[in-house]
Amino acid sequence: MKKAYSFNDYISIINSKLDSFVPECTYGEPVVCDAMKYSLSIGGKRIRPVLLLEFCRVCGGEVEKAVPFAVALEMIHTYSLIHDDLPCMDNDDMRRGKPSCHIKYGEEYALLAGDGLLTRAFGVIAQSEAAKENPACAVEAISVLSDLAGVNGMIGGQTVDLMNEGKKASIQTLEVMDRLKTGALIVSAAKLGCLVAGADEIKTKAAVNFCEKIGHAFQIIDDILDVVGDEKELGKPIGSDGESDKSTYVSLLGLEKSTEYANQLTNEAIEALSVFGDEAELLKEIADMLSKRKN
Repeated sequence: MKKAYSFNDYISIINSKLDSFVPECTYGEPVVCDAMKYSLSIGGKRIRPVLLLEFCRVCGGEVEKAVPFAVALEMIHTYSLIHDDLPCMDNDDMRRGKPSCHIKYGEEYALLAGDGLLTRAFGVIAQSEAAKENPACAVEAISVLSDLAGVNGMIGGQTVDLMNEGKKASIQTLEVMDRLKTGALIVSAAKLGCLVAGADEIKTKAAVNFCEKIGHAFQIIDDILDVVGDEKELGKPIGSDGESDKSTYVSLLGLEKSTEYANQLTNEAIEALSVFGDEAELLKEIADMLSKRKN
């Protein structure tokens, strides 16, 4: 098996590479490139790229070759956050305890920065060493990522969210929305990591199952933290869901049952890792960490 990495090892690898994949603006004012770098640099858990790299490793792949895929995934996640914060969407002034991109750079440049990260992500994959060695792998990765980030994934989930604003959504609607809006990019981490490693169907299916479960639990815990979280730890105001009368797991199930549901999903996720044996320890730690997170 390949060299083991800690969670912090992966964070260091990812953070050290993000800026290098953002192109320099060679024409005009570099404000858009600055806004792209700013949004990538203001922190975050880096859960998606870490999962991608670790699934590549546990499936026998070379972590170094998976790094551009991990960076591309984080670029798409970051673009989605920039756009989520815009006045036409969630209208959030703060992101991770710092001014949102549109507050710092202006709405028009934030929009373009998000577009820049989205389009750059696919170029990062296409120009990677893995793509040169195995073009079919890159084509498949781009196809997977565009699907899970698009109308059948993250964008579809955001659409369902907008369509249900001001309405009493059912638990079934919430689960569809969260599977797409939050879960799809987390699932893409599993699929891309396994793809780069050349994993078999059994391991890929287990990885996807794990990510589906923790992605679902992640959103439930988000809803819980909006009620009981600490604003300083979260880096954003709490109680916004209640103020907007938004349907959440907490509003539909209550705090206790929502917590039980999140714990059940976390346990099911950990069970899905049995196919990886002792190599799954970090993945188990990540699932446990996410279930107990405060931000």
